[in-house]
Amino acid sequence: MLTQKQFELLKYINQRITENGIPPSYDEMKQAVNLHSKSGIHRLINALEERGFIRRLPNRARALEILKYPFNNNNTFSTSQKKPYEKSKNPHESLLQIPIMGKIAAGSPISAIQEKIDDINFPKDMLSSDEHYALKIRGDSMIESGIFDGDTVIIKKCAQAENGDIVVALIDDEEATLKRLRKKGDIIALEPSNQNYETKIYSSERVKIQGCLVSLIRNYH
Repeated sequence: MLTQKQFELLKYINQRITENGIPPSYDEMKQAVNLHSKSGIHRLINALEERGFIRRLPNRARALEILKYPFNNNNTFSTSQKKPYEKSKNPHESLLQIPIMGKIAAGSPISAIQEKIDDINFPKDMLSSDEHYALKIRGDSMIESGIFDGDTVIIKKCAQAENGDIVVALIDDEEATLKRLRKKGDIIALEPSNQNYETKIYSSERVKIQGCLVSLIRNYH
């Protein structure tokens, strides 16, 4: 689900691209959703990107691409962002069992992921056919991307990632962390989403990508 501000911004971006062929500027977005700072827009953009509604295109100014819409035919908010599951005689047919492979640090790196501690059921049609695993979040370094201590993240297993992806990174074959990936030549930056943490810089041979974030589960209790 999107917050009201996230929805308003997504709808405005969609409207501008439809009308003009290009996304609005940060100043235009700030006015459209009645925010006072560009940092607020930046956080909304990050949230929409994390939820898979938009994508920022590299090396192009004001380059945003709409990937999916929570709109109905009248361009108003629809609470159903996916088609409802087809009824089945066995409800478990629509679920996929994903292994929980321990905890991952959203803070200072922790020991590398080693073994399964549990399983979690997740809707099949929300995932690709790739291999996936789950991790429990420990720490607060990714809170500005909507990832909090105690959350469970669903990770697509992969060894490569694009700039800006949130990844599981293995450092020196010893420590694992969840951070946003930035690459430039043979240099890799692991970027937090919390101003209280510093971006860490490594040579590329020290970092192995073990997966990309694709979804998140949060319990309220």
